[in-house]
Amino acid sequence: MRIIVGISGASCAILGIETLKSLGELGVETHLIISKGAQKTIESETNYSVSDVCALADHNYEDGDLGALVSSGSFRTDGMIVAPCSMKSASAIAHAYDANLLVRAADVCLKENRRVVLMPREMPLNKAQLRNLLECAECGCTILPPMLTFYNKPSTLEEQVHHIVGKALMQFGLDSNKFKPWDGNL
Repeated sequence: MRIIVGISGASCAILGIETLKSLGELGVETHLIISKGAQKTIESETNYSVSDVCALADHNYEDGDLGALVSSGSFRTDGMIVAPCSMKSASAIAHAYDANLLVRAADVCLKENRRVVLMPREMPLNKAQLRNLLECAECGCTILPPMLTFYNKPSTLEEQVHHIVGKALMQFGLDSNKFKPWDGNL
């Protein structure tokens, strides 16, 4: 299996980092694109450096490299996860505005009927943002906002993050051992 991971400049870069770690543990080949905004967010929000995050992926691409492998539909992947997905990236994906590699890779996945999972990270959402997310969904994206859950009785923020990442991986038929599914009991 081969999945593209995009980390955009929205808050919550840890979602992209944990997605990469989980995919690596599952033996999935990863192709990473980190936006310029995400580079700053990684440094300010986490204990990781950008090079630490790049080391988690099998392949890395500069966001400005529109000639990269992942910019072509002839390069086969199983899809893409954008974690987190900024409203700027969501807007660009909704309108196929391929100004950078992260958006181009998502656009390629959509045109090739491959799965694209967006983890939008903004709140509250205004009407334009909601319209853009609806456009993304209508184009074929799965919108998976990082919502808190409590049925799994998390005791740490890390457990919440693992749950959210686990939900994203389920979209590709992957199961993370860090994910606690609903057990049917109230």
